[in-house]
Amino acid sequence: MIDFSNTETAFKMKTKIDLLQSKLLFSTLSSPKVVRVLKSLTLAALTIRLPIKGIVKATVFRQFCGGESVEECTPQINRLSTGNVGAILDYSVEGKAQEADFNRTLATTIETLQYAKAHDNVPFGVFKPTGLGSIDIYEKVSLDQPLNTQEKQAWDHTLDRWKKIIEKAAELEVPIMIDAEESWIQPAVDHLVIQYMNKFNRKIPIVYNTAQLYRHDRFSQLEKALEQAKDNGYIYAVKIVRGAYMEKERNRAKALGYPSPIQPNKAATDLDYNNALKLTLKNLQHMAVVIGTHNEESIQLAATLLKETNLTLDHPGVYVAQLFGMSDHISFNASNAGLNTAKYLPFGPVRDVLPYLFRRAEENTSVEGQTGRELKLIQEELARRNS
Repeated sequence: MIDFSNTETAFKMKTKIDLLQSKLLFSTLSSPKVVRVLKSLTLAALTIRLPIKGIVKATVFRQFCGGESVEECTPQINRLSTGNVGAILDYSVEGKAQEADFNRTLATTIETLQYAKAHDNVPFGVFKPTGLGSIDIYEKVSLDQPLNTQEKQAWDHTLDRWKKIIEKAAELEVPIMIDAEESWIQPAVDHLVIQYMNKFNRKIPIVYNTAQLYRHDRFSQLEKALEQAKDNGYIYAVKIVRGAYMEKERNRAKALGYPSPIQPNKAATDLDYNNALKLTLKNLQHMAVVIGTHNEESIQLAATLLKETNLTLDHPGVYVAQLFGMSDHISFNASNAGLNTAKYLPFGPVRDVLPYLFRRAEENTSVEGQTGRELKLIQEELARRNS
């Protein structure tokens, strides 16, 4: 139903210079060795305070991020909207552990919600739970371990940040997605999300959980969540993704001697992902879904299922989403076919989003076919424009 090979539609927002820069970047990312060296050199240069911010901002940051602030993201948001693709402003500062950092994430996330309310082409807000509180305390809460006085105070502050963000989202009627975390802290996140869904998802989906289907237990958890939502009269809204912490999860399970939560292979992940897709699309009276994937077959399946159930492709309870800087052939062709489509648009100070950028670089190197696919499509579009 969707022609993902249409490069004219896929790269409509890109100038020839944009495409040439992307071609050079993805060519670089095709070599794991080069990626490792560039990562080491960047970290070393920052350590000795070499002025490399401009280089980073003009290359990998430009490809995968919208800007350093909400306001700086506006040109990219407008460019995406020319292809009827929305933007999800994602404050992608990672690895911070101080109260001041958590409060900054709170303030910035609320700023993105206010921006979304004022701009129709920003359909969601989003936050990462560990951006609002200590990962160690999330883990203790997940394990139902007692907190000392200092930890209890810190956890109360974390809960207050959650409350402020979600109440603001409900007030503005801007849906808010809560990103998934590692398996050992996800129970605390799930518990909080369900509480807020029960309160705010009565009439429209405001609060979205995230299900990582590379975990072998998440499809069954999704089935149980649906039944719980039915029993309690709220909408279970969820972003479904394959997952982001596979190696970390397997290494931790091996080190601590417990069974890995990760699927045995990619085929099992794909099966559960597509089963989750079917489950949500067949239960839209009780569910809403953001289909987060760079997999063409899953997007095609979503379109087919909507057609088979006599639902419009732009059903308000269904969105598809990809990361900015990747898979434009999916995003813009899906939107062109009629699906509600949005890009995660990361932003933040260059130095602070480096962990995110390194992960994107390593992901494009390690995911089979990802870099090759991006390069091939860019080359085809350049050839089309030169013909």
